[in-house]
Amino acid sequence: MTDNLRITITAGSVSMDADLIDTETARAVVSRLPITGRVNRWGEEIYFSIPVEMGREADARDVVEMGELGYWPDGNAFCIFFGKTPASRGEEIRAASPVNVFGRVSGDATRFGSVADGEEIVVTVKKS
Repeated sequence: MTDNLRITITAGSVSMDADLIDTETARAVVSRLPITGRVNRWGEEIYFSIPVEMGREADARDVVEMGELGYWPDGNAFCIFFGKTPASRGEEIRAASPVNVFGRVSGDATRFGSVADGEEIVVTVKKS
C-alpha cells in the first residue's frame, strides 16, 4: 500500500474522498474494497458493518478528531466521525469504545450530516 492511497465514500447525495494512513487496519479495509453497506447514525457519526475482523491496534482511542475514519473492533464497523456522539463530553468527539483510526476525510466532514439512517453507503478506491 502506498502512503497516498485515497478512497471515495459515497452515501446519499454526499461523495467525499479520504486519505488513508498506512496501518494494518487500512490495509485490511483496502483489501476488501469495494464495500457496500447501510448507514447507521449515532449522533454525528456514521457507522456500518464491513467484512473485516480484527482487534484493537496499540494506538486505538475513543476520542477522535473531526473527519477521522475509524474501525470499531467491537462491531466490525467502519466509522466516519463528523461531530459529537451520545458518548461525547463537552465539545469532544467520542466513539462508543476505542477505534483504530486509519484515515481522514478530505474536506468538510459535516456534509455527512445530511445522510440518513438506512441509506446505502459505498466505499471504493479513488480513481486517479
